Order: sequence, then C-alpha cells, then structure tokens
Amino acid sequence: MAVGHLDTDTGRAVFAGLTELRTGRLIEARRADGRTAVYAVDAIKKYEKAVPDREVYGARGRPELRLITCGGSYDRRSGYSGNVVVFAHLVKIREPDGPARTR
Repeated sequence: MAVGHLDTDTGRAVFAGLTELRTGRLIEARRADGRTAVYAVDAIKKYEKAVPDREVYGARGRPELRLITCGGSYDRRSGYSGNVVVFAHLVKIREPDGPARTR
C-alpha cells in the first residue's frame, strides 16, 4: 500500500495522475533489493471519506498493491470530499539486470 497526495498548495504531487490510470495499466515499484515489482491495475474506485476497510486493507490470496489518494470535490476549508483507490495485483518481478520472472 502507498498513500500520497494528489496536489499541494504549490501544484501537482506524487499521485496527481492516479485518477487517469486505466484497468490493465502496469505500475512499477522498485524494491529495496534492487528488483522491480510490476503490478497490473484491476480497478480504480472512488469513495466518500471513509474507505471500506476489508476491501481496501484486507488480506488477499495473492500479492496486491493499493495506491490511495484524495479525490472528489475540493473545498478550501475541509479539503477533498473523498478518496481514490487503485487496486492492482503483482504480475512479475524484474531482476536489476535480467529478464522478468512471471508470477
């Protein structure tokens, strides 16, 4: 799971393009061991402030990734009205200088 801002007072932030992702798109995350985990997007869902705990944070039978940011309408006093969650699953691990190993 990774949580990041959509924007800041000065402009776009790390998850600015999250709502533009589509099902099937690949997401790469470099791991501490130098390998790259490659995930495929399964769904992008929008929620009011509270997200369903079990659906978003619950255990799965396979390696999965959740990317979470704010979303919905924006009010200067209260912030964004909701959240956006990207659901993805691991499709392969790529070695630093070698071929990918499919899961």
